[in-house]
Amino acid sequence: MAGFLIKRILQAIFVVIIVTLTVAFAIRLTGDPALMLTQGAGSVTEADLERIREGLGLNQPFIVQYWNFIKGLFTLDFGRSFLGGTPVNLLIKDALPATLKLAFASMIVSIIISIPLGIKAATSRGKFADQLIRILSLIGLSFPNFWLATMLVLVFAVSVQWLPPSGMNGFESYIMPAVTMGIILTATNVRLVRTAMLETLQSQYIMVARAKGLSENKVLYKHALRNCAIPLITYFGLQFGGLLGGIVVVERVFSWPGMGTLAFDAVSGRDYPVLQATITVLSLLIIGVNLLVDIAYGLVDPRIRTE
Repeated sequence: MAGFLIKRILQAIFVVIIVTLTVAFAIRLTGDPALMLTQGAGSVTEADLERIREGLGLNQPFIVQYWNFIKGLFTLDFGRSFLGGTPVNLLIKDALPATLKLAFASMIVSIIISIPLGIKAATSRGKFADQLIRILSLIGLSFPNFWLATMLVLVFAVSVQWLPPSGMNGFESYIMPAVTMGIILTATNVRLVRTAMLETLQSQYIMVARAKGLSENKVLYKHALRNCAIPLITYFGLQFGGLLGGIVVVERVFSWPGMGTLAFDAVSGRDYPVLQATITVLSLLIIGVNLLVDIAYGLVDPRIRTE
């Protein structure tokens, strides 16, 4: 087990290095922050721009800038925003909880919807209910998240005015963004639950449970669902990690004060420290979730550790 953990941790460290190096290089292709900061300032000389670059630390070689960022990563000091001078740590401290809350809410919505529908599709294999659920899941996969988010805003915020159109103010503000992401996730999760349940329901112990006269709900939810929970939990964990990175568009549509909105604004303003820190923190979270899932799966199934 120790070898398995060391291997997974080394892989995670390698991925972190590649991600941070790629981000640090790629964001410097977006343009010169000094030009962005001097827009509308009238006549600006090259000497003025050079002084701004020096003040921001952009006159140093790339490898020096990258190393400074890595040192800041270990000390949790990401510098200050180019635009407002606010410490990046404070910006992330405010934005990260909002993103995590929305991600958890989206996962809860997806699980609440996908598990009953997946079980119903499995128990109605080949029947009308199964066909209808599979068609609905395909339709859900076809919805772009920005389109679905826009439609929900038009209907529930503009037309009937039941829900707030944007921001994070109370329980009501979670409903539309969580449902948007939840429906997109449900489209995949329903098919996963259906497949897992179909395999489990053919097991001999399920037939024995039914022969004992147990109710169908007890057979399905206490026996069948429990035994196919390991692959489901593994996939949901990996999906949660991917959700953190794919929530940017939904946050922007609903003006959600999370990491996605923070990253989008940083791109628009060429705010290197904010963008680099935001993407790195999200990457670390995704890697951390995947690492925990790998470790948990290795603990449950010794064959994974051997492989």
